[in-house]
Amino acid sequence: MTLEVAAELDDLENHEGHDVAALLARATAVLDAAERLGDVVLGHRARLVQADMRRREGDVDHAARVFISTHQWARRHDCRPLLARSHFHLALTFHYLGDHAASLEHALNAVELLGDDESPGLRIIHLIRLANSLAENGSTDEARERYRQAERIAVEIGDLTRQLLVLNNLAYTELEAGNAATALAAVDRMYGAAAAIGRDLLIVERDTVANIHISAGRYAEAEAILRDLDDAPNWYETHDAADAALTLTVAQRHLGAYDRAQDSLDRCRRLCAEHQLTGVAVRLLAEQAELYAATGDYQAAFEEYKSFHAESEQLRSSQLEARARARQAIFETAEARRDAERYREQARRDPLTGLYNRRYVDERLPDTLSRAAADGVPVTVSLLDLDHFKRINDTLSHDTGDRVLMAVAELVAGFTGDGFLARMGGEEFLLVLPGVGAGEAPHLLDTVRRRVAAYGWAPITGELPVTVSIGSVSTEGYAGASQADLLAEADRCLYAAKHAGRDRVVTSPG
Repeated sequence: MTLEVAAELDDLENHEGHDVAALLARATAVLDAAERLGDVVLGHRARLVQADMRRREGDVDHAARVFISTHQWARRHDCRPLLARSHFHLALTFHYLGDHAASLEHALNAVELLGDDESPGLRIIHLIRLANSLAENGSTDEARERYRQAERIAVEIGDLTRQLLVLNNLAYTELEAGNAATALAAVDRMYGAAAAIGRDLLIVERDTVANIHISAGRYAEAEAILRDLDDAPNWYETHDAADAALTLTVAQRHLGAYDRAQDSLDRCRRLCAEHQLTGVAVRLLAEQAELYAATGDYQAAFEEYKSFHAESEQLRSSQLEARARARQAIFETAEARRDAERYREQARRDPLTGLYNRRYVDERLPDTLSRAAADGVPVTVSLLDLDHFKRINDTLSHDTGDRVLMAVAELVAGFTGDGFLARMGGEEFLLVLPGVGAGEAPHLLDTVRRRVAAYGWAPITGELPVTVSIGSVSTEGYAGASQADLLAEADRCLYAAKHAGRDRVVTSPG
C-alpha cells in the first residue's frame, strides 16, 4: 500500500498543466491514504501537492503557510527529499510575491537537494524553476543553460509534454530579454512539439506566443491565437486565463477593435474578482486606462491611472508584508533548528574536557563500525585509563584532577585522525581509530602512552607522575563484532594492562 501511495504521489508531482480540480481531488485522496498508513513523509508530500493545487486556484496565502510548515518539519528532521520539494514551492511562492532574490535562493537549494533517484520529470520542473528565477534576477545566460539541461532530459526520456513546458518558459524568457527572433524560434519548436503530442497549445502557451507576436507588431496574429480561449485545453492555473484575457485586450486595442478589447478586459475583470487575482487586477487597471485614452476619454483614463498607482502601491505593500511574514517564519525555523542542534551537541559533550561523551559514543560508534565493514577497512577501539588518578584527587585536589583530565584530553585528541575521542566517565577515555589495524595500533597507542608520561606535569601535579594504561582491540580479529563486544574486549585488555603494572598498552590478540 505504501508503494502505491508513493507511486501516486510521484505521478502527481510530475504532472504539469492538468485539470487542477481533478489533481486536487487526487492529492486529497493520497493525503488521506498517507495518514491512514501513518507515513509522515508521504503525508507532507501530499500536503505540498494539495497546497500547490490550491495555489493554482488562487489561494496563495494558504499555500504559503503549508509550504513553510512542511519546510520547517523537513529542516528539523533533515529530510532531504522533502526539503528539495519545499524549497521548490517556496521558490514559486516568493516569485509570486515579487521577491526574486529569495525565489532564486530557494530554487538553487531545490535543485541541489534533489537526489539522484528522483524522477527525470521532477528534475525538469526544478530546473525550469531555477532557470526562471535566474532570468528574473538578470542572469539570462545562466537561465538558458538550465533550460538546455531540462530540455535535454526531456528529449532523453521522450517526454514531449515536458519539452513543450521548457520551450514555453524559454520563449517567454527570451521575450523578456528583448530577443524576439530567438523567442519566435522557440515558438516554432513549441508548435512542433504540440503537434507531435496531438493537442492544441494550452492557454499559458498561447499567452506566451501572443505576447511574442505583440512585441513584433503582429496584433492580428496575437488576437487570433487568443480569441477562442474557451476552446483551449482545460489545463491551466487560474491566473493563466486572466493573463490571456488581458493580453488579448492589448492586441485588440492595438488593432483599434475597442469594443472587443473592452469585452476581453471585462472578462479578465470577472476572473480577477472570482479568484482574487490581485496582481492581474492591478495590471488590468493600467490597461483600462490605456483603453480609455485610445477612445479619447482622457478624464476616465486619468482617473483609472490614479487607481492603478494607488492599487500598485497597496499591492506592493501587501507583498512586502507577505514577504516579511514568510521570511520571518523561515528565519525562526532556522534559528530554532540551530538552537536545537546546539542543545543536541551540548548533550553529546563532556562539560569538563569538551570531548564527546558516552551518549555520543552510542550514537556514533555503531555507524562507524558499519561503514568501516562496508568499506573493508579495520577499526581500532581503545580504552585509556589514568593510573592512580584517585591519588591525585586525594593528595592534591579535585581541581587539580580536573586540570589533569583536561590536559590528557588535549594530548590524546591530537591522535584521533578520522576517528574520535570521548570521555566515558571519571578518568576513562575511548579512542576510536577507523583505518588503523592490528599491525599499526600497538605502535601508535604506545606513542600516545609515552606522550602522556613525558608531558611536563610538575606545574600541575608536582612530584606525582601522570600515566595511562591502554587496552585495545581491532575489528580485524573480530569480524562482525558489536559495539558491546569490542568495548568488553578493550576493557579486558585494559584490566590486563593495569594488572601487569600500569603505564603500558595491551592489545587483543584477536
